[in-house]
Amino acid sequence: MIQVTRLNGATFHLNALYIEKIEAMPDTKITLTTGTTYVVLDPLETVNARITEFYKSVQLLSNPHLRGEKDEE
Repeated sequence: MIQVTRLNGATFHLNALYIEKIEAMPDTKITLTTGTTYVVLDPLETVNARITEFYKSVQLLSNPHLRGEKDEE
C-alpha cells in the first residue's frame, strides 16, 4: 500500500498492485485495473518512488537486474 493525498488534503492508502497507469495532468491521475481513477496532489515522481519502494518491500523487485544492481563477480 502507498499513501497518497486527495485534492482536499486528506490522505489515504492505495494498493499499488492495482495501479494500471499514472498521468500528470497537471495533478496526478491514478487509474486502477478496476477502472477507478483518483486525482491526487502528490507529484508523479513521488508516486512512482512510493510504488518502487512498495514493490521492494514485498520483494517484487527481488531480481538484482530489476533493482539496477551490477552483476556480482
